[in-house]
Amino acid sequence: MVSTSSRRGAGRFAPSPTSDLHLGNLRTALLAWLFARADGLDFIVRLEDLDRARVAAAPGVADRQLRDLEAIGLDWDGPVVRQSERLDLYRDATAGLDGYECFCTRREIAEASSAPHAGRRPYPGTCANLSEEERRVRRRTRPPAFRVWAGGAVQQAWDRFAGTVSAEVDDFVLWRNDGAPAYNLAVVVDDMVQGVTQVTRGADLLDSAPRQAWLTERLGGRAPQYAHVGLVVNARGERLAKRDGAVTLTELEASGMDARRVFWLLCDSCGLPRAESPRALLGMLAGDAGRLTDPALAQQWVAPVPAAP
Repeated sequence: MVSTSSRRGAGRFAPSPTSDLHLGNLRTALLAWLFARADGLDFIVRLEDLDRARVAAAPGVADRQLRDLEAIGLDWDGPVVRQSERLDLYRDATAGLDGYECFCTRREIAEASSAPHAGRRPYPGTCANLSEEERRVRRRTRPPAFRVWAGGAVQQAWDRFAGTVSAEVDDFVLWRNDGAPAYNLAVVVDDMVQGVTQVTRGADLLDSAPRQAWLTERLGGRAPQYAHVGLVVNARGERLAKRDGAVTLTELEASGMDARRVFWLLCDSCGLPRAESPRALLGMLAGDAGRLTDPALAQQWVAPVPAAP
């Protein structure tokens, strides 16, 4: 059981501080802010920094991410939370969950799984019924991950654009074999503790929603409402990346596009009117909630980015 916040509810933006925010990240952050503020919720920012090696290899990125959010006019409530400072919360949350050690490699799972579902391969339960002796032998050569026992549960989640999403929940990883909490565990526990009732993120994570909704309920919480928004892609329909040119705020500013014009570009991408700030935009949308439930927001957006300076 996880102790949940008594706040009025919140939306959130939770980047990984391993690379500078690009237009796609900034667009998601803006929509997350707009959805939360329009619904009368708090808005929080969380840094998902559990991948310690990648974070260490990107010094200063977290500070630049926060600076970029402020530069386009976004604000947030309360302090910025870092997942790396909350490991005890994740340990306490899993203490009462049924699960088992897993020694499979990614390659072994891929070879044993059926065809991928929506881009992912459900775990086939290879290690679920190992004897204690079999586990003892495997521990000699490979440290185990820890998987939750889902028992073939089927879970529904509700998305702002996709509607009801239903999927079978596989026995997914809670703790990786390097001792770090897995993504699905950390985000669920953090969302519950921080009182998050609205999760806005990229459409590529839609298939994670039933897993996370199921785990939320297992930990004694109520699943949030999801809003999976369209990814930003290049002219070839590929997910935006640094190789596509000036895609971060720093690069765009160096090419002559200041933060206000970047904000206007994000407004254009959402089919929203240009305003002087997100607060001003929110005022313009008052009484026109349909603009923030337009299914077009769940579609990909092709970013017209200049060449890198």
